[in-house]
Amino acid sequence: MKRVAAIDCGTNSIRLLVADADPATGELKDLDRRMQIVRLGQGVDRTGRLAPEALERTFAACREYAAVIKGLGAEQVRFVATSASRDAENRDDFVRGVVDILGVEPEVITGDQEAEFSFNGATKELTGRADLERPFLVVDIGGGSTEFVLGDASVRAARSVDVGCVRMTERHLVHEGEISDPPSPGQIAAIKADVAAALDRAEETVPLREAATLVGLAGSVTTVAAIALDLNQYDSEAIHHSRIPLAKVREITDRLVSSTHAERAAIPVMHPGRVDVIAAGALVLLSIMERVGAGEVVVSEHDILDGIAWSLAG
Repeated sequence: MKRVAAIDCGTNSIRLLVADADPATGELKDLDRRMQIVRLGQGVDRTGRLAPEALERTFAACREYAAVIKGLGAEQVRFVATSASRDAENRDDFVRGVVDILGVEPEVITGDQEAEFSFNGATKELTGRADLERPFLVVDIGGGSTEFVLGDASVRAARSVDVGCVRMTERHLVHEGEISDPPSPGQIAAIKADVAAALDRAEETVPLREAATLVGLAGSVTTVAAIALDLNQYDSEAIHHSRIPLAKVREITDRLVSSTHAERAAIPVMHPGRVDVIAAGALVLLSIMERVGAGEVVVSEHDILDGIAWSLAG
């Protein structure tokens, strides 16, 4: 067993996993898994820079995570930063802050590297499942980007495209500084057109329609699954490996895009940080399922974070 700590810092959230990994058995035992919504990517699509208040929210989470990592005695730490910090002009401010707090430099990985981590994290425990056909298409819908990776036991093709729940919300649902509540038909159509164009780009590299099983990752997918399962509170065990039919995803998406902020906030499983971006996230998921021809999505709570942890277990 090797005790490792993995941090995934994306556009919308920053997450920590401290786990004991056993490469011989393929077992990853969680000791602490947590998430904070910090919106590091706030305004990046518009300004090209990380906002000072977004950096401070992120650094505050890093200080909390540093205490957890020290308390549990992790032998190795790996910090992976994704879309927002790839795009920002002032990424050096972000890097310096993380090094000062955690003592490790954030690795600003490429979209393809991000996709590979996601694939390994999501599929390591699915490979022995007789009820799931291969190849797997793992789709990680983040705040700023979405990763597509097709593979069997290993990756065959991967592509990252710049559509995510935060980016689509900021680009299409914000008018005069306010988020439309609910979105207009024109705004919804604009998101769908943007996602369709991104799927065209993804298909240049990844044969999406060859997928036999669609595996969905990250907060937009798990939130849609939690609503589909009619949970009274968020339950990772119930959500993990749940299978949500296309018709149910379409029904929930229609509900989310026609609801007000207050109505979305009142959904029991809705994280406060997702209330404003979940409609766009659901539209991205639905568009992907329709393009792929998937009758259902297999939802995984194990994703890039688990892939990062496995990369340390070696």
